Amino acid sequence: MEPLSEKQIRSSFVNCTKGEAARLRLPQDFAELPWDDLDFLGWVDPGAPLRAHLVLPRAQGPLGISLRVPPASRSSAVKSRMCEICLTGHAASGVALLVAPLAGARGREGNTVGIYICADLACPLYLRGKRQPKLRSGLYEETLTLDERLARMSGNLDSFVAKVTAR
Repeated sequence: MEPLSEKQIRSSFVNCTKGEAARLRLPQDFAELPWDDLDFLGWVDPGAPLRAHLVLPRAQGPLGISLRVPPASRSSAVKSRMCEICLTGHAASGVALLVAPLAGARGREGNTVGIYICADLACPLYLRGKRQPKLRSGLYEETLTLDERLARMSGNLDSFVAKVTAR
């Protein structure tokens, strides 16, 4: 992913108001982000921990999606869950159901779509082995190449984005 400026990020959001986009906080490590290892930028808002954001590269410019994060809850350390974007297995607390208001009038009416995703939104780093999930039973073995897993992740993310932006 090409590095983005703060202005590009704030102007990219399709499912929140300009005021909400102006108030969001960028990741704390924004200046040191590993852009070469990112296929999309995802973070939990440090100033509003019940908000998260995704920014995806698109041919017509970056596309941002605002998400709601569920309040923290206790979950079993024995259970595991899988991210619907990158298919990384995590301990139950490593995956969260994030909910995005739909873009446009339908979102303003309260319509949303949800997805189970890595709670830290670091899917590209998990696929590249730059970050390891906390899973007691070990990692799942896959025979796909990295490029194939990245393409699958991109397709899964595109499907979610299509649901958020559908008219």
